[in-house]
Amino acid sequence: MTDVPPSFAFLPGDADSPVILHVPHSSREIPADVRSGIVLDDAALERELDHITDAHTASVAEAAARAAGVAPWRFENRLSRLVVDPERFPDGREEMLSVGMGAVYTRTTHKDVLRPGGFNGEPLIERYFRPYARAMTEAVAGRLAATGRAVIIDVHSYPSAPLPYELHGDGPRPEICLGTDSFHTPPALLDAAREAFAPCGGTGLDSPFAGTYVPLEFFGKRAEVSALMVEIRRDTYMTEPGGAPHQGLPRLAAALAALVDAVSG
Repeated sequence: MTDVPPSFAFLPGDADSPVILHVPHSSREIPADVRSGIVLDDAALERELDHITDAHTASVAEAAARAAGVAPWRFENRLSRLVVDPERFPDGREEMLSVGMGAVYTRTTHKDVLRPGGFNGEPLIERYFRPYARAMTEAVAGRLAATGRAVIIDVHSYPSAPLPYELHGDGPRPEICLGTDSFHTPPALLDAAREAFAPCGGTGLDSPFAGTYVPLEFFGKRAEVSALMVEIRRDTYMTEPGGAPHQGLPRLAAALAALVDAVSG
């Protein structure tokens, strides 16, 4: 773990591309001063990172960007979601607060204590969450200004077996879970994703994870901002829980590139 890793990166694509591949949970990096507020010992923290990190999703997005006919833009979180989770609501709307996983996590995937009782997460939200949200808002605004629309494809992964923290772990766990929003996920985007990921096995809808990320400035307000969450079941491309990728990764990257091209025109 490095002392001062960059918090996020916005990587340019084609000037005419409306697509942003958003990769919020791929990193394991935790700054030293944030690590000091986590009660797990080093071995337990590494195990937790194995479970909570969407490992290699940045590599999937990078390979897809290289393969796409029209290069998408990429917005990557360079810190672990154990620092802050940029996709959570930063207030009482967030349902994951019930298991200690709001914008700042206080519990682990197995519901153990991650941060001590009474921990004040506001400094982390101010230091990391809000700048990230502003930068992502600006990224989307830039695509709107350049192309008249923005397409956010949220790249995630999830374990093949449910973890104790999951609120909806009893449902199907397809190879590809497509998370949708009733306002921001138009049928054409969903159809394009189903077709693109057909070679990767079955796709399912909003199970075990639902919804998709849109910056709050546009959420529920701007239909020109469309969004889809792509949740890849981890056994399809890597050794679980936190191991190396295998031969499934190039296939998934090619499918993601096909989706990018389908929605870029």
